Amino acid sequence: MPARLPSLTGLRFFAALLVFLFHASLSNSPIPPNDPINPFADPTLAGTYEKALLNTGYIGVSFFFVLSGFVLTWSAVPGDRKPAFWRRRIVKIFPNHLVVFAASLLLFAGASISSVAHWLPNMLLVHTFFPQPQINLSMNPPSWSLGSELLFYILFPLLIIPVRRIREGRLWGWAAVMVVGTAAVQLAATYLVPDTPKSAITPISDMQFWFGYLFPPGRLFEFALGMLLARIVLIGRWPRGIGIGVSLALMAVGYAAGFFVPFQYTFVAATIIPIGALIASVAAADAAGRRTWLRSKTMVWLGEVSFGFYLVQGVTIFYVRSLMDGATFGIPGALAVIVGFFVLSLLAGWLLFRFVEAPAMRRFGRGRSASRPAPSPDQEKTATVVVT
Repeated sequence: MPARLPSLTGLRFFAALLVFLFHASLSNSPIPPNDPINPFADPTLAGTYEKALLNTGYIGVSFFFVLSGFVLTWSAVPGDRKPAFWRRRIVKIFPNHLVVFAASLLLFAGASISSVAHWLPNMLLVHTFFPQPQINLSMNPPSWSLGSELLFYILFPLLIIPVRRIREGRLWGWAAVMVVGTAAVQLAATYLVPDTPKSAITPISDMQFWFGYLFPPGRLFEFALGMLLARIVLIGRWPRGIGIGVSLALMAVGYAAGFFVPFQYTFVAATIIPIGALIASVAAADAAGRRTWLRSKTMVWLGEVSFGFYLVQGVTIFYVRSLMDGATFGIPGALAVIVGFFVLSLLAGWLLFRFVEAPAMRRFGRGRSASRPAPSPDQEKTATVVVT
């Protein structure tokens, strides 16, 4: 049985935190009428804060898509039946999603109930297959990435077969193909997708944003990269010279590159190599038995609640900010608002984990009988995916 990866569980929280910081810095809410989320009154400070965190949300999303492929491959049990796998993954994401969906409907998305086309795709997590913003970012906006995760889960039992058959010497080449694929998606979005009308929340068109960021098939390259990296680490082919420190340095370089490349390349292409390196190096450290502070009880707990922490941000940040009627604050007040958002999101994320996600997994996540044993709770815990 592969080694547990508690450090990756702890690392998940920092990816979710990057998404939180991104959401708290936005000058345009994804909830119409797209009022500012950023609480700083000084325009220069507000602009600096937003620009400094412009790429953090994109990094967090990409991290979790790569992580999803990695941990599912790492914990995959040969002979595990497809229905059993699909049941576990559906139970992992849908209870939390439906609870926050209902909260969004009651608090701020009630107008969407008038059109089945606006809310039903979101409830079923197929909304990001639609290019219209009123559908793909409807209801609880952070739930958009669950549409990609659902596609990953559907395809994983099929993809794992050819991935397992790739010769060891060719894994790196296929990993490079996945990296190139992320750039190819943005090339297609730039040159083949209409660049008008412009998006209300990005400098590109709605169609380009949808195709390059929200459309689930375009995110499969990240998921497949994670699968390939898991095999590389499992067979002991991860380079010892690329440890956690080097990976973090690569992350800093990739983050800085995001300020110089065209906007759409910040979604994935600028940071995909550092993200893959960080996930693989942390997993390699756990597999080798090297202790990291990421595997402490506190960090593992934060990682466990990070799915809920992410998912509730449409309510705890976007909705709560709308109640402030556009008020902005000086530095102490703005920082207090951001800290308040964080505490509220973390509390709500814990409540989801404690009273929705964990009970659902205990009750429905494992069948009464199976021809082969399902992954252990520890493996399933590692495989929890947080998305934005």
